[in-house]
Amino acid sequence: MDPLLPLLAADFGVGVAAIAPVVAGFSLAYGAGQLVTGPLGDRFGKVWVAAIALVLYGVGLAVSAAAWDLTSMVVLRTGTGLVAGAVIPLAIAWIGDAVPYADRQATIGRFLTGMVMAQLLVGPLSGVVAELAGWRASFLVLAALALVVGALMLRRAAPERGTVRGLGLSQYGVLLRAASGRRLMGAAALDGAVLFGGAFPFIGAFLIESFGLSPGRAGVVVAGFGIGAFIYTRLAKRLVARLGERGLVGAGGALLAAALGGLALAPTWWAVALLQVPLGMAFYMFHGVLQARATEALPEARATAVSAFAMALFLGQSAGALAFGAVLHAGGYGAVFALAAVATAGLAAWVARMPVR
Repeated sequence: MDPLLPLLAADFGVGVAAIAPVVAGFSLAYGAGQLVTGPLGDRFGKVWVAAIALVLYGVGLAVSAAAWDLTSMVVLRTGTGLVAGAVIPLAIAWIGDAVPYADRQATIGRFLTGMVMAQLLVGPLSGVVAELAGWRASFLVLAALALVVGALMLRRAAPERGTVRGLGLSQYGVLLRAASGRRLMGAAALDGAVLFGGAFPFIGAFLIESFGLSPGRAGVVVAGFGIGAFIYTRLAKRLVARLGERGLVGAGGALLAAALGGLALAPTWWAVALLQVPLGMAFYMFHGVLQARATEALPEARATAVSAFAMALFLGQSAGALAFGAVLHAGGYGAVFALAAVATAGLAAWVARMPVR
């Protein structure tokens, strides 16, 4: 979506800041959908539920390509977000079932390699496709990919007897009654607000509006984030062994805050490009620790716990998108990235001091 935001704004006759509800609506629904998809994964099998969700996500993308104004786009993207949230949390929860905790963060790092390769490709491809055929074509291409992969997953997966009988909504109460669970959910919400909703969605628009880059070139620059993330996936096991979880959070948070501060002061587009690699690596150093802890927060209902983590993350993102959209309107891109840098430093310091269960 990053390279597409200015195109959507131009097509619908609004400013980029007014597009924030598109991001917020998807994120709000992505988080709210976890309320059901996590327990469904524990009840019927994580892979099977994720495959169905991926097919429905493809359908939602295809319908979103028909949006005729900003309001319809917000509504359609919100509906798509309801099913999108099942895929990644259920996959990570399955890793939690299969891998001992000592090896889990490194394994999740390898899993993230697929996501990172997508990040490397999707920004440039989305921008180039949009330049050649319009932003709607980008939605349709991704819809086709989601439908094909979802159908292939359904051929290999089947319903299974899960670890929890019934829908298991009571497990959310179990999670939130524990102080460690409440702290983890709070950290996830702040992570989503400051980074997923606050800083990252506006980098593409920053490149386009401040430095005159085309959507395709902006997508190529943003893809540098994926290179940094890929470096992390290759080094994750060694970093965890050398720094430990607290050290990883502290170092990642400090580097992340410094990179965001650099964005606030960036005088040229190539300065933004140089910051993307450390930004991607630092983000996964910080975020990966939180993800690994989520897989162990409620072992008897792991999909529910990871889905609760994702729910908090993306509810935070929806609030952050609206709040930072207002900051963008009032103070510009520099204010957005500066505020995100300060907030990230404080969040990382808090997480590093959290007692580990």
